[in-house]
Amino acid sequence: MALDSKIPQGPIADKWTNYKNNIDLVNPANKRNIDVIVVGTGLAGGSAAATLAELGYNVKAFCFQDSPRRAHSIAAQGGINAAKNYQGDGDSTYRLFYDTVKGGDYRSREANVYRLAEVSANIIDQCVAQGVPFAREYGGLLDNRSFGGVLVSRTFYAAGQTGQQLLLGAYSAMNRQIGRGKIKMYNRHEMLDVVVVNGKARGIITRNLVTGEIERHSAHAVVLGTGGYGNVFFLSTNAMGSNVTAAWKAHKRGSYFANPCYTQIHPTCIPVSGDHQSKLTLMSESLRNDGRIWVPKNIEDVKAIREGRLKPTEIAEENRDYYLERRYPAFGNLVPRDVASRAAKERCDAGYGVNATGEAVYLDFASAIERYGKEQATIKHLDVNDKALVKKLGQEVVKNKYGNLFQMYEKIVDQDPYNTPMMIYPAVHYTMGGLWVDYNLMTTVPGLYAIGEANFSDHGANRLGASALMQGLADGYFVLPYTIGDYLSDDIRTGAIPTDTPEFEQAEKEVRERINFFISNKGSHSVDYFHKKLGKIMWNKVGMSRNVQGLTEAISEIKALREEFWKEVRVPGTNDEFNEELAKAGRVADYLELGELFAKDALAREESCGGHFREDSVELDGEQKGEAKRDDENFAYVAAWEYKGEPSAAVLHKEQLEFKDIELKQRSYK
Repeated sequence: MALDSKIPQGPIADKWTNYKNNIDLVNPANKRNIDVIVVGTGLAGGSAAATLAELGYNVKAFCFQDSPRRAHSIAAQGGINAAKNYQGDGDSTYRLFYDTVKGGDYRSREANVYRLAEVSANIIDQCVAQGVPFAREYGGLLDNRSFGGVLVSRTFYAAGQTGQQLLLGAYSAMNRQIGRGKIKMYNRHEMLDVVVVNGKARGIITRNLVTGEIERHSAHAVVLGTGGYGNVFFLSTNAMGSNVTAAWKAHKRGSYFANPCYTQIHPTCIPVSGDHQSKLTLMSESLRNDGRIWVPKNIEDVKAIREGRLKPTEIAEENRDYYLERRYPAFGNLVPRDVASRAAKERCDAGYGVNATGEAVYLDFASAIERYGKEQATIKHLDVNDKALVKKLGQEVVKNKYGNLFQMYEKIVDQDPYNTPMMIYPAVHYTMGGLWVDYNLMTTVPGLYAIGEANFSDHGANRLGASALMQGLADGYFVLPYTIGDYLSDDIRTGAIPTDTPEFEQAEKEVRERINFFISNKGSHSVDYFHKKLGKIMWNKVGMSRNVQGLTEAISEIKALREEFWKEVRVPGTNDEFNEELAKAGRVADYLELGELFAKDALAREESCGGHFREDSVELDGEQKGEAKRDDENFAYVAAWEYKGEPSAAVLHKEQLEFKDIELKQRSYK
């Protein structure tokens, strides 16, 4: 199948405007006769559902949580980017576009990214109008802070709970439309298949997670806002329920999957504490604005810390290695996430990790507390040489900026980060890969759309911090409502889509057979047994460091594990009740298939980019190993995926970049 991205002609800065001026529209009277299914109610799905309903479409919204406000978007902490230049520090639409493409190692689709930057300013206005309580400066203006990979302050935030506040705004907009009857909300429903009729997505099959009932739902178009697949690694910062099932079912029905191996390894997470841990906790990247990352210079000090004979606060300044400030002085601790993650791993692999496992570095706020304290003492005309007073005043400032994050860290680790440096280590956080979409956000199945983290388009090989919320809301509020209308303009005379057709019957039959298999299979191992095994293979051999031998072994091991899973998995309970083990079994089955494709993609890419270092194809350069190198010959791959004997193309794809439109410098953080 030839891929057509449908990118409009003309200068990149004019593409979106010209596109909107020339698309087909659906008039308000006709919108009342068109149904749209939205799967997922996080920031992307929730904003899309609310906006489409506001426009007049009949929307059916689905989430597997007990409420849309429990979507994983709630976990986003640090902020949302927008090119408003409130700080007057040189920001612009072009600068946001440039930083995003550069931060993604030049592997994003540039037309989509420019559109994202262009609509970013509208997002802030929309959310303020909804009542989102963004942080404000003393004079009442919206405040900004900086994130990794940029030299300006463009990140709007609400303490350390920005995702929660933005989601509540989208949820409120949804509730208004639910009250009007324009959105029919299906909580505790999981999508288990896409129904394709005459080549178009016309509905989904769901399972009511409370009663176990299998249901058919039809519509003129289906929108997937179902997030990423980071839990393929088992341990990640994602919510336990986050999964790939919706996107993977779409892939099985013909939607191409792009860049599956591009995974974001977030540098600022609480380290793994033991083998029985089921989730990792993210500490917002915003902490790197004021926290300084370091390890001891002397290996003897490292050993003493691990053995409990020395505290980090007892190590003199000259004996600390602030390695990011040393290696990347222009950006310091605010290098992009992939650079910070690789650097932390390099220091820990060299033996300088500071916890019992040797996999942690320090994030220290002592300098910030002292700096803020002296500033406050000066403002209040107090003694700047009174160390106790300066520390007290500085801690108050830090508490106002990051208090809930510090509280969360102390509850989990049982250490006071105001007085002892935090310990952090990289962890799986976000997936840049996803369903391939064109400029309209449509997959290769007509009428099937993917928005937010579920698609591949905007972040290349590495997402800049605070851009996930931006993409989700841009897609849902300002992009999809235009692009889906152009498609639906051909359906104004179609009428309601029936659910008693052979396509719906066959899809439901396959879903029931799979569920019945899990319930009746008398295996010897739990679902988590297989998920943990898969996660270890993925992290050890398909994670930050990759090579041909490890990837080849991973493909073979995942295949064997998948075969064992279908023979030995054990699911207790029945299919007509709330059975989370049954739901989990289906999700892990999909992860086992995705994991194999993930490893094949990584094997095909003989390059280092994003958070991934390809050991056997890039010449090492001391401590700089893993620095991304462009490889124009390896942007596009096609792998064959076989399911029940039927081939299903999986596109591991990056279109040629539009360097004719702009001039981008090679990435450098020195």
